[in-house]
Amino acid sequence: MRHNIRKIGVGMLGYAFMGKAHTHAYHDIPIFFWPAPAIPELVVIFGRTEEKVKEAAIRFGYKRYETDWRKVVKDPGVEVVDNCLPNKMHKDPTIEAIENGKHVICEKPLARSGEEAREIWDAAKKSSVKTMVAFNYRFVPAVALARDIVKRGLLGRIYHFRARYLQDWIVDPNFPLVWRLKREEAGSGPLGDLGSHIIDLARYIVGEVKAVTGIMKTFIEERPLPEEPSKKGKVTVEDAFAATVEFENGAIGTLEASRFATGRKNYNNFEINGEKGSIEFNLERLNELYVYWKEEPIKEIEGWHNIIITEGDRHPYIKYYWPPGHIIGWEHTFLNEIYHFLDAIVNDKPIAPLGATFEDGYRNNVIMDAIVESAKTGKRVTIVF
Repeated sequence: MRHNIRKIGVGMLGYAFMGKAHTHAYHDIPIFFWPAPAIPELVVIFGRTEEKVKEAAIRFGYKRYETDWRKVVKDPGVEVVDNCLPNKMHKDPTIEAIENGKHVICEKPLARSGEEAREIWDAAKKSSVKTMVAFNYRFVPAVALARDIVKRGLLGRIYHFRARYLQDWIVDPNFPLVWRLKREEAGSGPLGDLGSHIIDLARYIVGEVKAVTGIMKTFIEERPLPEEPSKKGKVTVEDAFAATVEFENGAIGTLEASRFATGRKNYNNFEINGEKGSIEFNLERLNELYVYWKEEPIKEIEGWHNIIITEGDRHPYIKYYWPPGHIIGWEHTFLNEIYHFLDAIVNDKPIAPLGATFEDGYRNNVIMDAIVESAKTGKRVTIVF
């Protein structure tokens, strides 16, 4: 049994939703994945508001906090920079971290545009450090099984991929004008926030995208300012989008994301139809995968089957978790993801194909740009990387 596992210093950028999710994973790495590739050491956390980031450092267990992100990316004790900042702060800290020889995992989308993402990817290509985009749904065990089914040809030729990522958290017109509703900060609305996930899953499971058509809509164009609710500001992103997709392998599909889907909280659903069968996944039931085989081995039980992913050897991380039948949760997607990233760093393994590279992040941004262009022009847009 190994007891001399080295520590790896982590510098966290951001203490909100994703900073919390990622930090939880760093804590759990040596608890679940043992022997761990490395034991994360929480060195420093960055936030712009001193009172809040100081509190986060205490809550999350970081040794210290900073209100200047440059001190984090230059810290000699930091080996991994984890960028969980708003989209407008993905480019500069990520590039500077790379230039300072740090390995970087960056939250999705990689950037606000394809052009910005290309700058980040170019910086990564010039360096020997490991870089990964945090598309955590690649690491849902049921998604891993879905990809395996497709890649092994068990569905035969793929005809359709349709995906929806639906939430309802801004249905209230009095919800404030937060950064996610401003184009200069977010780059887009649910297209980047939610759509980037299903675009990544489409590419990850089915294959590269050839062309798109898109439509976008903003339902509420003004919202109360957070700092002064009696005044309103303009919403500069879409509230919902829908797109048709053509894949290079001949399959067609649809993508849809909305933050106005009343009653939906985190409904990330996709269905794939092939010549030999179909599969369906719903993130809100992430321990399950629905499968249909055209030619059932036993006619008496033909139809759609609900496979529990934590039974048998269907779970790719089963040896690290609970006994079969004990389900896992949303937070474990980050644990699986960060384990993969640390393993790639320590043992010099490739990020791809399981993890999303910065090239994947760039291509994702290009596809989103094409959907925006199509929505503006009303025309089909061929993807050019």
